[in-house]
Amino acid sequence: MAIVGEKELNIESITWEGLTWVNIEKPTTRETDCLAQKYGFHELDLDDCLSRMQRPKMDEYPNYLFLVLHFPVFNREARVTTPSQVSVFIGRDYLVTLHAGDLKPLVKMFRDCQLHERAREENMGKGSGHLLYQIMDRLVNYCFPILNKVIENVERVEDEVFDENVRETIREISIIRRDVIAFRRIIRPQIDVIKSLEQRERSYLGENMEVYFGDIGDHLEKIAGALDDYKEVIEGLKDTSDTLTSHRTNEVMRLLTIIATIMLPVAVVAGILGMNIYPLTSTGGPLSLVIAILVIAGICGGMLIFFRRKRWI
Repeated sequence: MAIVGEKELNIESITWEGLTWVNIEKPTTRETDCLAQKYGFHELDLDDCLSRMQRPKMDEYPNYLFLVLHFPVFNREARVTTPSQVSVFIGRDYLVTLHAGDLKPLVKMFRDCQLHERAREENMGKGSGHLLYQIMDRLVNYCFPILNKVIENVERVEDEVFDENVRETIREISIIRRDVIAFRRIIRPQIDVIKSLEQRERSYLGENMEVYFGDIGDHLEKIAGALDDYKEVIEGLKDTSDTLTSHRTNEVMRLLTIIATIMLPVAVVAGILGMNIYPLTSTGGPLSLVIAILVIAGICGGMLIFFRRKRWI
């Protein structure tokens, strides 16, 4: 077994029983040029490794496969799930991974293989295809805690949607809805890539890996199905929140309209009685004030009775 670290190029590698795992975090053109010289990878695939916008895909060549995969990473500050790209070159006796270094399961697995012989034997002892399966299995399993957090947030908002703090609830629904959509956008394209990977047996991957990759595909479909279900739930919560908000707004507007309608004749009567014209002047004595108050009260009472009979209040 040999462990080689090329720090000047940010390239690390592990060799075990004829299989070499090359790991590159935060690759640059210097590292991809080195891979081109050593392995002869296609230049377009190497350019894809440096692209942050590359969609998940699989390119097949006579002696190796090139995969681009995305896995979720939760951004705590923005409260949204973002994609992290992993590019993989896999041949008979090597596997090359290029990534940004923010996928903890992948980083931990490589460190374990560096430090522990047992980890190397378990992950690298059955060929490059089995090593690829182990990497993808850990990364897919890493999705479930993030999914559970999304489910927990949806259920929490579901309990809060009928609370009085409407503004905060609407904000929470919008944040969770954005997170679900982002997570779903990451997972959905992966399923087709995994299906393409399991459809054919490739001799340079070692043993028949159809069952293993099929298991990963099932896990991804399970995650995608859950995201679809909770997307519908959050859309329903959004509609419910919008309905409640509209109902509360209508109630407030109805109350304000009733108050304004009642106050309108009061203002008219007060305006007429406030004119400096006989016999509406103050010379009328206290009786005029009493009469004005009774007129205003009668108008208000009559309007309240009318609104009540119409069932507007």
